[in-house]
Amino acid sequence: MGRQLTLSIFRYNPNIPGDQPRMQDYKLEEHEGMTLFVALNKIREEQDPSLMFDFVCRAAICGSCAMMINGRPRLACKTMTRTLPSRFTVMPLPVFKLIGDLSVDTGTWFRNLQIRTEAWIHTNKKFDPNELEVRMDNKVAEAIYEPERCIECGCCVAACVTANIREDFLGATGINRVARFMLDPRDERSDAEYFEVVGNEDGAFGCVGIMACADICPMEIPLQQNLAYVRRKMAKAGLKLDLKGFKVS
Repeated sequence: MGRQLTLSIFRYNPNIPGDQPRMQDYKLEEHEGMTLFVALNKIREEQDPSLMFDFVCRAAICGSCAMMINGRPRLACKTMTRTLPSRFTVMPLPVFKLIGDLSVDTGTWFRNLQIRTEAWIHTNKKFDPNELEVRMDNKVAEAIYEPERCIECGCCVAACVTANIREDFLGATGINRVARFMLDPRDERSDAEYFEVVGNEDGAFGCVGIMACADICPMEIPLQQNLAYVRRKMAKAGLKLDLKGFKVS
C-alpha cells in the first residue's frame, strides 16, 4: 500500500459564466514510480474528466506540462510524487494567459517572443540548394547547442520576478534565444542591431539578478551565464551608439 495523496488543485474555467477560482481536493493512492503527470491523468480518468491540464510527450521534451507544484514551477512529467509531501498544491503558471484550471497559453507568448527577438538567421547570402553545407567548428556548434536545448516550457518565465511585474519583459528564455543567434557565425547582425532588440530594460538590463530562472530550468541550461554574455555585449554596444544626439566615446 502506498501513501494516500491529497492534491489541492486550482480550478477555474473562464469560459463558464459565473465560474469562480477555487482550490479542489482530490485523493488517490500513490504507487511506485508515480509522477504528477500520472497522478493527474488518474484523477481525470477516474474522478473528474473536466480537469484541464496540458501534456504531449510525457518525457520532459515538449514542455507542455509545466505548472506550479507546491509553489515551484516544474514539469509534471518529471516530478516524482515521492519527492512531495502527502498533501500538496498544484496551480497554473503565472504570467501566461489562463485557458482553464492548470492549462495556460504558452504558445502565443512564445510566438510573440520569437517575433520580437527576430529568432532566425539574418544573412544577405542567397540560398543555393546545390551548394555543399558549410562546416562548423565543433566548439561553436556545442556553444550554440546549449541555448538551443530550451523546450519553451515557461518555468523560468513563471519564476522570474521581473516577468511577473512587467508583461513586456523578454525573460531568461528570450535573452537565451538572442544569445543563441549571437553565437551563430551565420547570423550577420551587428551588436548595434542586437541592441535595438535586447539592449533595454525589457531585455538584457531588466533582470534583477535573483537567478530563479537558472535554479528552476528543468533542462539545466546556464541561463544566467547566457544573460551575462548578452548583457556584456549590449553594454559595450551601448557605449558606441549615438544616443540622444551625442556620441559616447
